[in-house]
Amino acid sequence: MRNWTKDDLLYENPLASEADVRDFRMEGEACLTFPRERMRLENAHPSDPEKSRHGNYLLWCPMDFPADIAVSWEFLPRTDDGLAMFWMAAAGRQGEDLFDPSLAPRDGDYWQYHRGDINGFHVSYYRRNPSERHFQTCNLRKSHGFYLVAQGADPLPNSRDVKDFYQMEAARCGPEFRLSMNGLMVLRWHDDGQSFGPVLGGGKIGFRQMAGLIAEYRNLKVHAVRAT
Repeated sequence: MRNWTKDDLLYENPLASEADVRDFRMEGEACLTFPRERMRLENAHPSDPEKSRHGNYLLWCPMDFPADIAVSWEFLPRTDDGLAMFWMAAAGRQGEDLFDPSLAPRDGDYWQYHRGDINGFHVSYYRRNPSERHFQTCNLRKSHGFYLVAQGADPLPNSRDVKDFYQMEAARCGPEFRLSMNGLMVLRWHDDGQSFGPVLGGGKIGFRQMAGLIAEYRNLKVHAVRAT
């Protein structure tokens, strides 16, 4: 693994009010609120079992970013159900903009994102589905495809033991990916550009949640990254 460092700040968003995410794109149905100046995401239909079961969604930042970036945000889980995931380098498989009208419509169903017509990295970092609570990991996948390319232990406690926001950072430099929480390296991976398709370029970033999870976010920042 080579050495690299954060460089210029490319983007900053406090995620503190509706105005801060006015240009963001929601795919799927979610309730988006801002209690105490932090963005809260939760299922839009918690009392409807059928809609709640399919109540997964993805909130995209509208900006396009280069490949070599470090994305940081603060995360606070409020429930112990569902899943939180972060996407980066998301774009059409032929290089189209993620929102290009030629791409198939997306409404939050997971298969559209890993088996559809887009590429990207997606790292699930708070996995509290009933079948996964006995052994909690962070999973990095690369798409197109459903390639599980790296895993790491999940250090986040359940919501009843949370005292404050956790500092998250997902970063890429060339073929390398890293995920850290509160400065602790959770996983890292080197993409050889062959086993799971070519090394991805730049694209969009986004936050995904699965039904059941209520979580809050703040202080989104994107820095350029350079090798040292």
